[in-house]
Amino acid sequence: MMRLLKLFCWSCVAVFCGLLLSLSGAFLYLSPSLPSVESLRSIQLQIPLRVYSSDAKLIAEFGEMRRSPIDFTDIPTDFTNALLAAEDDNFANHYGVDVTSLLRAATQILKSGQIQSGGSTITMQVAKNFFLTSERSFSRKINEILLALQIERELSKNEILELYVNKIYLGNRAYGIEAAAQVYYGKSIRELSLSQMAMIAGLPKAPSRFNPLINPARSKERRDWILGRMQMLGKIDQQRYEDALAEPINASYHVPTPEIAAPYVAEMARAEMVGRYGSEAYTEGFNVTTTIPSDLQEAANTAVREGLISYDQRHGYRGPESRLPGLTKETWLTELAKKTSSSELEPAIVTQVEKSGILVLTRNGTEEAVAWDSMKWARPFLNTNSLGPRPQQPSDVAQIGDLIRVQRQDDGSLRFVQLPIAQSALVSLDPQNGAIRALVGGFSFEQSNYNRAAQAKRQPGSSFKPFIYSAALDSGYTAATLVNDAPIVLVDDYLNQVWRPKNDNNTFLGPIRLREALYKSRNLVSIRLLQAIGIEYALNYVSRFGFNKQDLPRNLSMALGTANLTPLEVAAGWSTFANGGYKTQPYLIQRIDSRHGEPLFIANPPTIARNDSPADTGAQTPTSDNGEPDHTQQLAAAPVAAERIIDERTAYIMTSMLQDVIKRGTGRRALALGRDDLAGKTGTTNESKDSWFSGYNADYVTTVWAGFDQPESLGRREYGGTVALPIWMSYMAAALKDRPSHTPAEPPGILTLRIDPYSGRAALPGTANAYFELFKSEDSPPSMSELDPSLGIPGSPLPADESAPIDLF
Repeated sequence: MMRLLKLFCWSCVAVFCGLLLSLSGAFLYLSPSLPSVESLRSIQLQIPLRVYSSDAKLIAEFGEMRRSPIDFTDIPTDFTNALLAAEDDNFANHYGVDVTSLLRAATQILKSGQIQSGGSTITMQVAKNFFLTSERSFSRKINEILLALQIERELSKNEILELYVNKIYLGNRAYGIEAAAQVYYGKSIRELSLSQMAMIAGLPKAPSRFNPLINPARSKERRDWILGRMQMLGKIDQQRYEDALAEPINASYHVPTPEIAAPYVAEMARAEMVGRYGSEAYTEGFNVTTTIPSDLQEAANTAVREGLISYDQRHGYRGPESRLPGLTKETWLTELAKKTSSSELEPAIVTQVEKSGILVLTRNGTEEAVAWDSMKWARPFLNTNSLGPRPQQPSDVAQIGDLIRVQRQDDGSLRFVQLPIAQSALVSLDPQNGAIRALVGGFSFEQSNYNRAAQAKRQPGSSFKPFIYSAALDSGYTAATLVNDAPIVLVDDYLNQVWRPKNDNNTFLGPIRLREALYKSRNLVSIRLLQAIGIEYALNYVSRFGFNKQDLPRNLSMALGTANLTPLEVAAGWSTFANGGYKTQPYLIQRIDSRHGEPLFIANPPTIARNDSPADTGAQTPTSDNGEPDHTQQLAAAPVAAERIIDERTAYIMTSMLQDVIKRGTGRRALALGRDDLAGKTGTTNESKDSWFSGYNADYVTTVWAGFDQPESLGRREYGGTVALPIWMSYMAAALKDRPSHTPAEPPGILTLRIDPYSGRAALPGTANAYFELFKSEDSPPSMSELDPSLGIPGSPLPADESAPIDLF
């Protein structure tokens, strides 16, 4: 008996030694290939890219993983207890490996012949999540054990737990407990109840199986088991246990909801970040602050949406998007679920037609009324220039089963609308530095993510004329110079073509001052002006405003705005008139911060330098002692002075002339804003295929374009002043609300003289209809008394043989 006992003891020792030798051998064999545990201290978890407005409102989030890492000190004690009760109740006592759990896993393998559970501790899961794969094999398990032992030696329990709760996947693209709390409850983990924390603590084992959105019954079962474990381990008392059990599963899907609708801005920021950082832009947790204030962006959204709806309704109702008569409510709801909202226009199905209006079924399953008054606009669309008869009752417009669009009004009522097919773009800049203050690239990003503000090159029409007039003013012409508004025939000998340009109303006014020609938008004057100053000079001059020469035609049609330009380019060019003659570069990103809140980039755009010092175009990035770029110094670099590209007096005179476009020209509608500091110009291309308005004061430069993506006529009576201008007015009314009048200060070297309207000369005392005009001091005209008395001007006491002392062409 004694011999058997000794044999047994020696056998146990032999087995123990064999296991010890085996583990030692495995350690010696595998340890060289194990990763460094020290790297866990500097691990960078994937965090999505977030884009914010200038007033810190969320615009968008980009990235596959939703994650918001938190520190250990921010983890609620209840959650820690729930997690340990579910995953590793011996976490505080073991050294990375729980022998009891491993033996239990081994027993399961012997009984079933396959791996049932890994017997992993939280430390082992950290090792697997950060360094290993999810492969179920003995070699991976041994690596996991060895790494866990190392992790326990080098990291504290708190550090291990912090790594774990920030790394784990918890379903619905949520990584980490803070992201899960936001996804399932729309709150921080610190704001959750005990029951809700227990639910999240149950997810790591199987995020799909115990997901409260997919399997609420299984989720509740898992939650209740965890609460029972917590009560058994003494982490909660009986009362808290019973209260938590009684709480229903109230999880629902929450996604980071943008606080401001600016999808085109978000896409521009995303593209720029990818250009800077590549794929890391989506994972490194960058926080991007744009130059967009939320209130201006909301005003731009409203202006574009309402402007396009207004234009669309002027051209009639094209009928329902589809007809679904005779279907059940459930089938209708299924069809509605397939439709998306477009710029707050919701899909709905007509369920009843009455004399007072219609009843519609909305996607939330409720039936609501749409009043007849909101439907009276819906004359049948025949073509762009023709409408059918006015509807007399709701049944003339809608039938039961029609899938239509409705818009929620401020008072909660629904308005009858349809999705516009015309498009528009709006861009607003700060003329002092080029900061983009609002940008809309189309009616609906859901409809089309094509950014017409920055990508669509269209002909600007007459809104391009100010650049030609500016070139003339800088070559010796004045606002009082007379130019002949008369027919002209141009022959292209090479192409054997004849071009007979005309004014939009086919009238001619004869000799006319440049100021009047601009606010009346006389095409023939612009062509003669370009012909006089020369195309090559004009091309070189206009390209100073930031336009690519390749986009500018090398012929006289350039005077009529046949260049191909984006609204963003046009607005940037117009900024020069608003800021006194400087070139600015539009920019969107004001600041980029790291995941830790450290600034990585702060915009330092060329800004107006009132001392006229030239921009330092040869500045270099500061370097540190080792020759590497010193980004800290770079962030604090001195402001760069903007480059002056035209005479400040030219900009001032152009502003005065463009103010007349609003006071007495094609932009007179803008007088309804009640401001005296606005300047601008309409633009309409041939057959009204493009509608433009660009305008400004010293605070904002805003350009609006409207048209069809595939160019076609907007309609016989649709111009820049009827489509684009109302959108511009709506935005500028909000942008300039409560702001005082702000016009550029008059620069030195400007003279104000009384001018004879028939000659452009300084008027004699008593001259009829004389008016005041602005001149550069060196370009002031001679007086009438210097004329040869034998010559005359119509309407003056002199003979009428000559129209004016200044050449007419």
